[in-house]
Amino acid sequence: MEKITQAFLLAAGRGTRMLHLTDDKPKPLVEVAGKSLIDYNVEHSLRAGVKDCIVNLCYKGDMIREHLLKTFPNVHFIFSDEEEALETGGGIKNALPKMQNKPFFVINSDALWAEDSDNTILEQMRQTWNSDKYDMMLMLQPIEKAYGVGANGDYLLENGYPVRRRDKETKAPYLYGGIMICHPRVFDNEPEGKYSLVRIFDRLENAKRLGYFIHQGSWFHVGDPEAKEVAEAHFSKSLAG
Repeated sequence: MEKITQAFLLAAGRGTRMLHLTDDKPKPLVEVAGKSLIDYNVEHSLRAGVKDCIVNLCYKGDMIREHLLKTFPNVHFIFSDEEEALETGGGIKNALPKMQNKPFFVINSDALWAEDSDNTILEQMRQTWNSDKYDMMLMLQPIEKAYGVGANGDYLLENGYPVRRRDKETKAPYLYGGIMICHPRVFDNEPEGKYSLVRIFDRLENAKRLGYFIHQGSWFHVGDPEAKEVAEAHFSKSLAG
């Protein structure tokens, strides 16, 4: 079984939908139940055996760097600075020269979830991952167990593969949950610059090289103040219990 010891934490965006919450701090430092969003994801990564946490930085990036080095003094962080936020695809491409040429986790800073057991989402994904079969594997979240999102999802499953919804009429039962495993070879022919991962997802979907893992627990997209309050209520209750 292949070890995965790198995690890429996407942390460069402004998070404009967070409104006033990101006026004086970057989105990854917004707190839920007394802990910054990015802290949850560092902890998830460490629990899964990650040794290197790669973090891309742009908006108020120095605040994130300082926070992480102070909060996790024994963790090996690799920071990738961006003069202009390069979005998800461009941000990863920009950081690859600093990384090992091996598969790695990718986690969005606004993805938040609670682990129900020692067999974590990242560990279960690692167990399912197959570099010979996949170039990327997405964590798919059932829409009925997702909070802070709309009523429709992103993906359907057809013949054992994820297929992205491409029109408003189609009903998709699964969201992309902002967690994936990625092999760096998918960026071999991708350009430098600013672009989303979605076009790579679509290319791999067509090539039958896109895998998936379905998460059965609750998941939160902390994308705006209202969604933050929903997550706050859940995680505060969990900590109190």
